[in-house]
Amino acid sequence: MTITENIMGGARWDEDDWKRTAKATVGKRTEDIFTSSGMHPKLNPYGVVRESRDSLVNPQSNAVIIGLDVTGSMGMIADAMAREGLGTLVEEILKRKPVSDPHILACGIGDAYHDDAPLQVTQFEADIRIADQLKMIWLEKGGGGNSHEGYHLPWYFAAQHTQIDCFEKRGRKGYLFTVGDEEPPEELLAKHARAIFGDTLQRNLSTGELLTMVSRMYHVFHVVVEEGSYAQSYLPRVLKKWKALLGQRVLRLKDYRR
Repeated sequence: MTITENIMGGARWDEDDWKRTAKATVGKRTEDIFTSSGMHPKLNPYGVVRESRDSLVNPQSNAVIIGLDVTGSMGMIADAMAREGLGTLVEEILKRKPVSDPHILACGIGDAYHDDAPLQVTQFEADIRIADQLKMIWLEKGGGGNSHEGYHLPWYFAAQHTQIDCFEKRGRKGYLFTVGDEEPPEELLAKHARAIFGDTLQRNLSTGELLTMVSRMYHVFHVVVEEGSYAQSYLPRVLKKWKALLGQRVLRLKDYRR
């Protein structure tokens, strides 16, 4: 594939590129694919803005953010979804065409209270570079015993640290999916916003307030991974909490291999 423009989201997805990339991971250990032993500087959300812009090859760009829980309760599921799930999702988006010219930004989601890398963010990309950046994500596999992970962090980042042409030029919202097995947190602490994003908040923000903020620019969904260790033990509670927030935009993944 020839990349005709060197801007973020300035090329198109090639299915053959993904197949070659996926094939190259067969038989390799997780640590041979995801080689980072800490947060890669290029994925640090502190003080940055990510842009999804129209281009000659993507004149009707649409922003899509996918946040994957990479904490310990997800175990090898995070590995499998990072290896194969992203490519499958992109192919389905292109095949079914719910949006034209998708620009995809991937996030690694951790725990704001306990992890060294509670959020990692790629650029918006429209070609195989998204897979290359995904491999930079540190599978920290941390988390804590607090029943939730930082699923609200991509919401805040999307609301405050992204600029997307689909919304700014055409009034069309982007799409934001978080994927994990635990409950949503109750709030974003001001001290976490400062430490993770470099932002100064006058007070803590409830998850409901964050949802209102991000919903101005994005359609928000959450995928409950039922095979995660936390969901296996507390699935009714997890579903109840998420449905109270998102209603019908809560999706259930019963078999992450499919």
